[in-house]
This record gives sequence, structure tokens and C-alpha cells, in this order.
Amino acid sequence: MQNLTNQQTPTLEKSYTREDWQGGYESLTQEYDYWIDNIEGQIPSELEGTLFRNGPGLLDINGQRIHHPFDGDGMISRITFTNGRAHFRNRFVRTEGYLAEQKARKILYRGVFGTQKPGGWLANIFDFKIKHIANTNVIYLGDKLLALWEAAEPYRLDPDTLETLGKDYLKGTLSEGEAFSAHPRIDPSCEQDGGQPCLVNFSIKPGLSTSITIFELNLAGEVIRKHAHSVPGFCFIHDFVITPHYCIFFQNPVAFNPIPFALGMRGAGECIKVQPNQPTKIIVIPRFPQPGQAEVKILETTSGFIFHHVNAFGMGDEIFIDSICYDSLPEVEPASDFRQVNFEALKPGQLWRFYINLNDGTVERKLIEARCCEFPTIHPAKVGRAYRYLYTGAAHTPSGNAPLQAILKLDLETGERQLWSAAPRGFMGEPIFVPRPGAETEDDGWLLALVYDATYNRTDVVILDAKDIEKGAIARLHLKHHIPYGLHGSFTDEVFCSIDP
Repeated sequence: MQNLTNQQTPTLEKSYTREDWQGGYESLTQEYDYWIDNIEGQIPSELEGTLFRNGPGLLDINGQRIHHPFDGDGMISRITFTNGRAHFRNRFVRTEGYLAEQKARKILYRGVFGTQKPGGWLANIFDFKIKHIANTNVIYLGDKLLALWEAAEPYRLDPDTLETLGKDYLKGTLSEGEAFSAHPRIDPSCEQDGGQPCLVNFSIKPGLSTSITIFELNLAGEVIRKHAHSVPGFCFIHDFVITPHYCIFFQNPVAFNPIPFALGMRGAGECIKVQPNQPTKIIVIPRFPQPGQAEVKILETTSGFIFHHVNAFGMGDEIFIDSICYDSLPEVEPASDFRQVNFEALKPGQLWRFYINLNDGTVERKLIEARCCEFPTIHPAKVGRAYRYLYTGAAHTPSGNAPLQAILKLDLETGERQLWSAAPRGFMGEPIFVPRPGAETEDDGWLLALVYDATYNRTDVVILDAKDIEKGAIARLHLKHHIPYGLHGSFTDEVFCSIDP
């Protein structure tokens, strides 16, 4: 593996233009269903299965722009790989709010991140109904395809047609409107279940104190464990990590003032303010509490803000947690336009490792990667275990803040790095690692990523060899259109396709 510290990497003074980047934040209103025939390279014959992606497909309602992409209606994209070919399909999640607004052809609901109904504060005052947008993640579990949004229950879809089947309450485990996070973790071998895999997830009910509920489901989609815990203070938590014995949450140092939201002046997300003089709290909850064991341990570390974690694992009395950290939360202002963001004025997300000692309650941290990065992924068998390789979306240049235009591979044992870049006119989302069948090494597999190409205003499905991403794409599958920048996705070995080759 090539060490980038010794490499002469040609860089541009600026690796992108904001106008190019903005092209990936336009709505895709059409729903497609076709075999992908415009391909550079060759799809690996061993690559069989389905990549599902979720993200905001609509950035406006009949020309009325939403205030923030996180408020956009969820759209599922499905790329099926079979017999050396690939098929694409996309469909919007037909939530109640989506159907109502498409019928009315205008914005009818407030959004968490500042989208307001037309008419100013008088039209929004004391309206606490937020549209369920089902736009953050999508997983296939127990013969169900579930679109996830962390503020409410999942929506179920048909994996073959992507038809919306309705809300799913996990066989009665969830109540109407009960949250189910968009960041589940799959334990590849749960000792409580005889080594069988299980899915671990959580929900948050924030307030002056916050309730954290932990769910564990078997691969049939049945809830086999559920327990709730109360922690002091308001929690704004998007992601978490697991080890074989613990669930770990980072409580970002923020405060929530609901008054501007209630008065129709701001979205709920705009009422969250960072408290830079307060520490970040690390909440450690046993997955299988024993009699006499303390339910929750709370430790403190330097103030910062975390959306996404990479992984966690235990070693003796210590837990190691790798996370993408920001100095602060980029706050959403009512008069702002996310398309005009000044990347250079913001601090980048960087990769840090936290060392937690549960016996003495101490926390240490170390910077692992200074390059701007986000949306990390690892081998699925290494979730909650010691691991060597991680892959993440990254900036093209090694310093400063910028849009994600590259994929970075990091070897945590040697510190060696590889970089594959789509700059200057390509923009990256979350890569997904897919192990090669019969692989014997951790990095033997493929990386799948959606890359927006501003040159052609289209999205490419890029396949990279995870062992050596610097040798370039194995295949670039050119779609007939763009896909707006998405959030999260998953891969299953199951093959779903609605039309024959």
C-alpha cells in the first residue's frame, strides 16, 4: 500500500467550484426502471446482490424550495448486481406528507431543519406537526425493506418494486410515532444469541432529561431485547456504536430553546445551540445488564460535535471509539441558503480515536486523520471488534474544509493511506464496503459509491477494488440522470430486480 505522506499528489488551488457542487442538490422528480448499459470497465462477476441508498430526492415542492436538504422527501435508489450486469430503480417513499404535498403541489408541513409553510410565522405558530420524510437510511431485514428516519417509525417497502407498503411497527414493538434510529448497527456474532448476528438500534426522547431506548432484533426482524434508560440533560444524538457488551453514545454539548419553534419563527433544528464551554459526555450502557451492575456510566471529554462514528471495540478495561469530530455544529440559520455555503469558513470533520477506561472513568483522545472526511465504512464482520481498515468520503486536498470528492482508505496498523479522487468535477457520498465471497483478508472486497459528475449532470455508480483503490475504478456505471446527494445505504446479498434482462 502506498503511503500518501511520501506521495507527490497534484492538487488544485481549489479542487471544485461551488456551481458544480450545487448541481447535486437539484430535485429528481422522475422515477426510473432500467438496465444500466453505459459502463466503463467491467462489473466483477462475483459481485451479486443489491445496493440500496436513501436520501432527499426532492429539494423543492413544485418550485417552493425547502430550507435544508435534511427536510427533503426520502427517495430509495436500488442498484442490483447480477450475472455481470446492473439494474437501476428509484422510487419515492409514499409517506402521508409526501402524498399530501404532491396532491396540493405546495409545502404543507414544517421541517425539522427550518422548512416553513408559506405565510411567515403566523402560518406556522403552534403547528408542531412535522412531516415524516423517511429519508435517512434503508435496510433489508427479515424479508422487509425499511426506510428509516430517526424521528419516527420506519416505512416498509417492497424490495422488488420499491412500492411503499406503509408504516412498520416491528410486530407491535413500536407505537404510533415512536422513534427508531436511522443508524442501526449489526453485531456479526452476538454471544447472548449463541453467536448469531443481531441488529442493535436505539431511539431518543429528548427533554430536560433524555430517555434512550435500546432495541435488539434477530435477523428475522423480531425484537428480542428492549430496555430504556434515562440520562440527565438534552440529547441530540444521531449515531452510536456498539461492542459485544456495550452501546455507546456521545452526548453533544448543545441546548434546545423551543420558544422560537413554538412561535413559528424557526425550525426545531434551528433552535439547537452549541454550548462550547460544556464538555461532550460519553454515555456507556450495558447491552445485557447484570443484577447489581450500574445501568449507565457517563464520562466527559473535550467539547466537540459528532454526527457519525466509525466503530468501537474493547480491550481489557478500555474501549476504543473512532469518530468523525467537528469543533462545533454548523448551525442552520433561518435566512441562510445551504447552496451558498462557504466551505472554507467552516472547520472540517476529522477522525479521532477516544480511549475510555471504565474503571477509573478517564477519557483520552488522539487525532488519527486531519483530512476533511465523513461517512465512514468498514468490513461488516468487524462491527464492534478490533479492525484494521476503514474507508471514508474525504476532501481532495489534505487540509482545510471542502466538499467530499474522494475516498480515503486508512490502515490503522501502519498509518498508510490510499486516496481515490473524483475531483475536480466529481462529488462523493458514503462508500459501502462489500466483502468478496470467500475473502480471507479484511480488505478483500469492493467499495461501492455514488459519485455526482457535474460534467454531465449525472451520477455514476463507481466500483473500486478495496485492496487498492488507487489503481482506479474497476467499473463506472453511468446513470441516465443524477441522484441528489444522499445520506445512508446498505448492501444485501439478495438480488432484487423488477424487470428481466
